[in-house]
Amino acid sequence: MHANAQYLQTLQQVFGFDGLRGGQQQVVEQVLAGHSSAAIFPTGSGKSLCYQLPALHLPHLTLVISPLLALMKDQLDFLKGKGIAAASIDSSLTYDESREVMRSVKAGETKILMISVERLKNERFRQFISSVPISLLVVDEAHCISEWGHNFRPDYLKLPAYRTQLNIPQVLLLTATATPQVIDDMRTKFSISPEDVVVTGFYRSNLDLNVLPCKEEEKLSVLSHVVQQAPKDQPTIVYVTLQQTAEHVAANLSAQGIPAKAYHAGMASEDRQRIQNGFMRGDINCIVATIAFGMGVDKADIRAVIHYDLPKSIENYSQEIGRAGRDGQASVCSVLANRESVSVLENFVYGDTPDLNAIRAVIDEIGATPSGNAWEVMLNRLSRECNVRQLPLKTLLVYLELAGIIEPQFSYFADYRFKMSVSVDHVLSQFDGERRQFVDAVFRASPKSRTWHTVDFEALWQGYQADRQRTVTALDYFAAKGWIELESKQMTDVFRVLELGACQGDSAHLLSQEIHQLFLSKEETEINRVHAMLSLFETNTCLSHRLASYFADEHAPAQCGHCSVCRGNVAVLPHANVQGEIDLALLQRVIKPLVEAAAKEGLVVSVEAMTRFLCGIATPLTGRLRAGKMEGFGKFAKYPFDEVQTKVRSVGE
Repeated sequence: MHANAQYLQTLQQVFGFDGLRGGQQQVVEQVLAGHSSAAIFPTGSGKSLCYQLPALHLPHLTLVISPLLALMKDQLDFLKGKGIAAASIDSSLTYDESREVMRSVKAGETKILMISVERLKNERFRQFISSVPISLLVVDEAHCISEWGHNFRPDYLKLPAYRTQLNIPQVLLLTATATPQVIDDMRTKFSISPEDVVVTGFYRSNLDLNVLPCKEEEKLSVLSHVVQQAPKDQPTIVYVTLQQTAEHVAANLSAQGIPAKAYHAGMASEDRQRIQNGFMRGDINCIVATIAFGMGVDKADIRAVIHYDLPKSIENYSQEIGRAGRDGQASVCSVLANRESVSVLENFVYGDTPDLNAIRAVIDEIGATPSGNAWEVMLNRLSRECNVRQLPLKTLLVYLELAGIIEPQFSYFADYRFKMSVSVDHVLSQFDGERRQFVDAVFRASPKSRTWHTVDFEALWQGYQADRQRTVTALDYFAAKGWIELESKQMTDVFRVLELGACQGDSAHLLSQEIHQLFLSKEETEINRVHAMLSLFETNTCLSHRLASYFADEHAPAQCGHCSVCRGNVAVLPHANVQGEIDLALLQRVIKPLVEAAAKEGLVVSVEAMTRFLCGIATPLTGRLRAGKMEGFGKFAKYPFDEVQTKVRSVGE
């Protein structure tokens, strides 16, 4: 049977579809022809089928990198419902469940395995997956690999290297939101030919885009009016920025006879799951949610997406409205817009720019590495000590990699501990000769505290010359046999220091300034992204056309005929209410407890750290000092960041 006829037969018999859309067909045929490819399709356009269908015709495993647990779960439920052997390895699985998935993958019974990118940092998983033949690597939300993207995730940058290490012949990149610059960056990193990049366009004729200018104090009444004017019980998502806003808005709608449920990351996972399931079934028709909701939601008949707060960027906006009208029926996407909350959006950006002193502290630590030694670091500890959030800290390390200062080697769990399920003598009785001596040495080098034994790798090396990899392999084997219950923790990243001198003396100062400038440039890019979004919402040209043009889709009509601009309503966004001058006496009073708490810990609070505190931006320092509960936290959140920083600096002079 011809290859095309084979996959079309599978499409009908397994998936229940008679044919593929144009973009889908091109990608599927490219993958089956052995080409690495990229699929840039709008949200809800069937990107997942581009790997699910070929996976059933490829000889070995398809490994899927997915950023969200909810996304994995929904895709797995879909695949299993079609009788496809698919699995995931994630934090929700028990130890025994993980072992069973690994056994099935090793035996070739599983065709599709889904993991997070962080799973590849686990040395035990890497040891396992390196022994499994893989046909295709699929990278979902692939824009995360680009520094130019709206959701850059530093761990994604390591995927090309992992692909090489695991000898994976093909890669498929999937995303719904990528500008031409991001697409070029993505394909270059994975060596994908331009002709194997498939872009289907971003314009969706069934979406009515509306910008509704309203002041902050008017938003609740405008929202109620919009929801009440819509057909009764139509599925609706209302997006907000903050968790407390989700609760407040849902309660307000419910009080007005519009049943609504809040959904955010601060809720218990079982509550989130219950609400999501109710929405999918149609028992709940209105969800008020942070962006934690939606990535894993494949509901075709969502009729309205309403942004109660401004989205973070045009890319986020495009992704979020893309959840409406996936069945092709007319759907409404409205933004309740003003400029009063712009400072809140900008503060999210400013919170991810480390202080110059914090960058220098990281570089000094690298510079203190003995010549010829690897630099081993626990990111949790470094984040806490240098007061840099985890994501920007990872970005900082990536910048140092790109500058040729450090090179990532591997990651491992510093601590392994185990609990005996059988006697030590029983385990020893399974081995003879040198292997028995080695196993005995492992147990002797693992002192017991109550019920858990902790492995002392140094003692094992000193006493038996047993290296770490052999020991970890043995522990995994014991666990697979059911002889022990194994746990690992304290993730440690290991880097080779390529330019030690660059991290010492005057060179360290210059390097710190260069890296800080990169962060400032990134900050400027992100702030510009916020203002590009405001410009979109105030455009006097067709909203649909302007949005499509942002993603270089030139096939959208010049006028859609049904957006708010085409209907004659050009938006002028209300400006923030004038806050008045910052009260210096108040500022000094509320910042004093922070400075005093830091002094007790032997810490000095920088101007930038004080400003973040006053603007309500959480950092490792605020967590360490429990400063989030202090009166001053977020006291000046509605003021522009640079204005607050200027006042803080003047107080210190």
